Amino acid sequence: MLLDDFDYHLPDELIAQAPAAQRSASRLLHLDGVTGALQDRRFADVLELLQPGDLLVLNDTRVIKARLTGRKATGGQIEVLIERVLDRHEALAQIRASHAPKAGAMLLLGEAIKAEVLGREDDLYRLRFGGGDGVHALLERHGSVPLPPYITHDPDAGDETRYQTVYAKTPGAVAAPTAGLHFDAALLDALRARGVGVAYLTLHVGAGTFQPVRTQNLAEHRMHGEWYSLPQETVDALRATRAAGGRVVAAGTTSLRALEAAAAEGDPVAGDAETALFILPGYRFRVVDRLITNFHLPKSTLLMLVSAFGGVDNIRAAYRHAIAQRYRFFSYGDAMLIERGS
Repeated sequence: MLLDDFDYHLPDELIAQAPAAQRSASRLLHLDGVTGALQDRRFADVLELLQPGDLLVLNDTRVIKARLTGRKATGGQIEVLIERVLDRHEALAQIRASHAPKAGAMLLLGEAIKAEVLGREDDLYRLRFGGGDGVHALLERHGSVPLPPYITHDPDAGDETRYQTVYAKTPGAVAAPTAGLHFDAALLDALRARGVGVAYLTLHVGAGTFQPVRTQNLAEHRMHGEWYSLPQETVDALRATRAAGGRVVAAGTTSLRALEAAAAEGDPVAGDAETALFILPGYRFRVVDRLITNFHLPKSTLLMLVSAFGGVDNIRAAYRHAIAQRYRFFSYGDAMLIERGS
């Protein structure tokens, strides 16, 4: 398939710049991937759309304050976006600067953090942070929320709360698992009371999720890698759900990607791993039956994933409908519930 197969025109005013007043007050477009039927709903309607015996799988990654500004020792201004914390003192990062820093260069970030450039690893820089505090502690004090590039305002205290799921637990993501932003504690409690199981995994979303696909022939695209952890209790819940005839509902493309990666050899396997799984139309899904997801950027790998799940023509029609009905798009926007097409 070609990159242009996944293009569409979105009016700028439909890019959500702020979340809905209440998490579960967003709109929900329900797509039947078999028939192509569409229904306009509210997100809170997942309480009736999910059935007793279903299993909702959530990604409990926590967004870190991954964006830092500062300067090089030579005085040039820079912006650093942490891509992945490697250990207590080292991280991989994207760096925006007028001139790319070389190995050995010293950076002063947030007016308080010194970091040394150790070298390049593909498009990323390996940095070593000085001082006794670890990278996570330094970012929490001096970093800012890494809002996506299409959100135009500077991050504020509201973003620190709303660009984070209510069940965020394990720090490490530099982008939110945005489908999860619609759930509040009351809705999750109501789903449990209805008999819907809730299970967790962790996938640390990387900044690569916003990187453009640079090749027209998608077979040539190299997918960014992301770390995930699938607990044994979630694997047990998946097995029990299947045995009882329930459906597996992934909250977000990140949950789906982790589940499908863990099942590459058959049944899902618990443990920690790295995945560079690139899901295109034609992919055979092993685990997930229903997907809750936001609306995704044109020509993005996430749009390709949902097209594989719901059907290319169905997703095109759904996006045309969403634009015509003035749905709000991207991270702070509205959501879809997609029934798998095949």
